[in-house]
Amino acid sequence: MAVVLVLSVTLRLLGVEPYLNEQGLNLNALFIFAAVFGFGGAFISVALSKWTAKRAVGAQVITQPSTPTEQWLVRTVARQAQAAGIRMPEVAVYESPEVNAFATGMNKNASLIAVSTGLLQQMSREEAEAVLGHEVSHAANGDMVTMALIQGVVNTFVMFLSRVIGHMVDRVVFKTERGHGPAFFVTMIVAELMLGILASIIVVWFSRHRKFRADRGGAELAGRRHMIAALHRLAALHPGPLPSMRWS
Repeated sequence: MAVVLVLSVTLRLLGVEPYLNEQGLNLNALFIFAAVFGFGGAFISVALSKWTAKRAVGAQVITQPSTPTEQWLVRTVARQAQAAGIRMPEVAVYESPEVNAFATGMNKNASLIAVSTGLLQQMSREEAEAVLGHEVSHAANGDMVTMALIQGVVNTFVMFLSRVIGHMVDRVVFKTERGHGPAFFVTMIVAELMLGILASIIVVWFSRHRKFRADRGGAELAGRRHMIAALHRLAALHPGPLPSMRWS
């Protein structure tokens, strides 16, 4: 959504708005515009995801394993990636006391698997192996691209509806008869923010389901017993009920 907002403000300042005319909005042109920039914003985000993630957490990619832990980490990811049928991801470690790991990247054969030092220190190797299997499954399932597609659809409708709302407020409330006044721009930005927050519910809903699928994949790669142990350890580290799930 940040990318979409930056694009919207930039295009407004540059006067590049092909969906506007003296009579108002050209809805066909607006929808094409929203789709191009909505999906464009989503894919810009996923294209930059590895670069952004590395710098956001200070992740250090392991190029030459220098410790037994790094050797085990690279070896485990390599074995799981081969079993999942994907190319070897980049493997990185970052300093953080939190037990965490993530996968990102433009596609499943150019992914990054990063783990925190807190995870390596507080989880057994069996539990950590299950977490790695979960992240490798995210990459193998193409979840990064799927999420970008869903975000692209969400962005498209957010951009489209926010401009329709801005147009209506400008014409009905502020009585602008030709072109568009400042109210259009201000209302459009506010509507983008509000609609973006509401649309994120859809993204979060799908994200929850893809995590269940990644847990299943992690159980297949690392063993059902190890995945259950990892989930119990996470439950102990973060007290509170975990979402119910079924194993098949």
